[in-house]
Amino acid sequence: MFFKRVLTSALATLAVLGGAATANAADEWPTRPIRIVVPYPAGGSSDIIARLISQQLGAALKQTVIVDNRPGANGNLGAGQVAQATDQHTFLLCDVGALAISPSVYKTLSFDPSKDLRGVSMLAYSPHILAVNPSVPANTLSELVALAGKQPISFAVTAIGSAPHLAGVAVEQATKAKWLYVPYKGGSQAVTDTMGGQTQVIMNGMLATLPYVKSGKLKAIAISKRERMALVPDIPTLAEQGMTGFESGTWQGVMAPVGTPDAAVTRLSAELARVIASPEIKAKLLEQGAEVVVQNPKELDTFFSGERKRWATVVEKGNIKLD
Repeated sequence: MFFKRVLTSALATLAVLGGAATANAADEWPTRPIRIVVPYPAGGSSDIIARLISQQLGAALKQTVIVDNRPGANGNLGAGQVAQATDQHTFLLCDVGALAISPSVYKTLSFDPSKDLRGVSMLAYSPHILAVNPSVPANTLSELVALAGKQPISFAVTAIGSAPHLAGVAVEQATKAKWLYVPYKGGSQAVTDTMGGQTQVIMNGMLATLPYVKSGKLKAIAISKRERMALVPDIPTLAEQGMTGFESGTWQGVMAPVGTPDAAVTRLSAELARVIASPEIKAKLLEQGAEVVVQNPKELDTFFSGERKRWATVVEKGNIKLD
């Protein structure tokens, strides 16, 4: 009986020490500047959010937060670099929906997003805007589809296999429209060229596109949300224009290399949730068309898995494959 009491006491002590060690690990991290890799050019939705939160996040973690743009290969270059990072202070801020698409589109990747990256926190969601150059003689989806049946329509996409491209393909599959896709290396240049008339149609994240709709440099046809947004009540949804139940958009979230300790992921997730939901940042995002949507690591991993399955069907039907 005596030995049983001693063993029980020892186990309890170890549990307390283990809990203390975990707490200490969380308190000690971070020990150096945090690097947030944005795998797209400056000016896109991910870059906007990364720079919006970096100062408050740095203050919360008592470390400098560096935003590092690493564009290339539709975001896969930067994502692959983060997947291979071992310093426990490098993270990825990207459209996690787009990242979920990559394994279906690319024949080979230098990493497996599902195995080499783990969720930290979802941050925000903004629907895609289907917009056209103001000179395009169409104001509704049906008019745009009819126009595409009469003449070639150039459709700017951030990259082949990107989330906006797949959303455009989904519209094409649902309406039988025919787009002439023009790929870019990021949303910023795609928006610029559509405003300039080099391309006629674009589908892109609202956060990066709405300012140009408001200024009249682009004409909105629809948003890819199931219900209209109070921010833009006059822009109809794709769902109400025939694509019942359809929803797409940019889901901005933070991912970590799979080997990142739980304590670091837990603390970063908590701080990200607090910062993104601060009244100042929440208001700034909302006025640009983005909603704060916070998910914890487990919820983000579940979301990622669902998006991977969802878009694999669109990719297979559209026969979209890249080397």
